[in-house]
Amino acid sequence: MKRSRDTAASELFAALYPRLAGWCRRLVDDDETAHEIASEAFTRLWARWSRVEEPRGFLYVTAANLVRDHWRKLERERRAMRRVTTEAAVNSGAEQTEQADPSVRLLVQSLPERLRTPILLHYYADMPIREVSVLTGRKEGTVKADLHAARELLRVHLRRSLDHTL
Repeated sequence: MKRSRDTAASELFAALYPRLAGWCRRLVDDDETAHEIASEAFTRLWARWSRVEEPRGFLYVTAANLVRDHWRKLERERRAMRRVTTEAAVNSGAEQTEQADPSVRLLVQSLPERLRTPILLHYYADMPIREVSVLTGRKEGTVKADLHAARELLRVHLRRSLDHTL
């Protein structure tokens, strides 16, 4: 039993790790962090191996959650840095101007989780709507509506960001 479990896990790792790590890399823009997230997703899968019915989906949803945690950590660090920079500028009497960042990744990060998860799974992990539906526990029509709503929000935010930079 243990031998077949180990073999199945090894085969799954060989088949999915490179793609999962590459997907994470596109989201976090850092090789080391991407590999840490992909490895952590596999570690969590291994801990729940006997209870997980859909390993691929589990890996991608877990990685998406870890990416979100990473983004939150970066945002906290940015806010802290901004506060320090602003305080230094106020203390020195200089003015601080902040340019909007029209990065799509930051805009996706700002979406509500209900919209962000389908975007990450469908567009970044190349999963079909049917699979996103199964993984999120939502009907296909709901996933399509969420993807549409997310695209509209991204379009509005991107336009605003670009208008501020002109």
